[in-house]
Amino acid sequence: MPDSLTLRRYGAGDVDLHLGTLVDTWADAHAAHPDTAHPDIADAGFTPAALRRQITGHARRDDFTLITAYADGHLIGYGYDFRCTPAYWYGEALLPHITPEDAHTTTALAGICELAVRPGRQGHCIGTRIHQGLLDAMPSWVSLLAMPGATSQHLYRRLGYQYAGPYKTGPDGPELDLLLPHTSP
Repeated sequence: MPDSLTLRRYGAGDVDLHLGTLVDTWADAHAAHPDTAHPDIADAGFTPAALRRQITGHARRDDFTLITAYADGHLIGYGYDFRCTPAYWYGEALLPHITPEDAHTTTALAGICELAVRPGRQGHCIGTRIHQGLLDAMPSWVSLLAMPGATSQHLYRRLGYQYAGPYKTGPDGPELDLLLPHTSP
């Protein structure tokens, strides 16, 4: 891990200042390690332009938190989360099937989004530290979505997440894996 690693926390008002660099970091992270199950994530609708719209939209939500990781003054990774309702995050079809009960009745749920670390920096606990920064900023139930079979799911399992069900991003969107922690907050 780089000796000069610095984590910084930002709010929704800071997103516009960092948006280009966040998108570049995400594109870099995905281009260097294409997922074996999904070699072209653009085919699934995940593109830099879509990410810009997504981050901008999520930054309008309550309690938006962005955690960035810098090494030697350069952005090398980030993740963000925001508070949301279980119905919003899980969707009405999946909501009744979420267990444990606390995970779908909580009023303190945060959706973690776009945890990305640049190639060459992956495998050095940077993603773990960003994840912990998000948890520290917004203690609550957390959940995240991942591409089925994605190599990142190794990290999520190590962080204590388990598969909770399939999640469809829209009628024509890809099916993702909804992941919840093994234990309650």
